[in-house]
Amino acid sequence: MDKDNTISEHHQKCKGKKQYGASGGAYGLGFIGAAVYFIQHADTLRAGILGFLKALIWPAMVVYYLLDFLKI
Repeated sequence: MDKDNTISEHHQKCKGKKQYGASGGAYGLGFIGAAVYFIQHADTLRAGILGFLKALIWPAMVVYYLLDFLKI
């Protein structure tokens, strides 16, 4: 009975809290890696800024090209 109360209390404490898991960390590491790659290969300030913007949207581009390749 005590175990059920503990589980219930835990659910009440966690209710309303957002739990994202590891996907945010994976995206963050991917963003840092992409930003370093694109900025490192930039010859001008404009290319560096464009590289930073590319680093922000690379996951969307990967999904788009993957779905295009799979013809889904």
